[in-house]
Amino acid sequence: MLSNLRHFHAADGSGYRFIADQVLVIDAFNPQVASRLVRAFNRRNKLEPGRRALMTAELQRLLAAKLSKDVYEIVAKNLDA
Repeated sequence: MLSNLRHFHAADGSGYRFIADQVLVIDAFNPQVASRLVRAFNRRNKLEPGRRALMTAELQRLLAAKLSKDVYEIVAKNLDA
């Protein structure tokens, strides 16, 4: 899915922010694609605490937005896990 994991897991959280921004844009016109893209956050619990916190912040930002049912379900499940 993501071919550049080094930048996705950037220490400053910019990769997570970029993907979350793209999910918000894409969700407006193609919820199915956005729901596949948001699955990049599925491994949040396997990360070290600093990156996990950055990823959690982006998931919470997504949750606060108006999301399609498809994306909302994945984001909410990731935050509950």
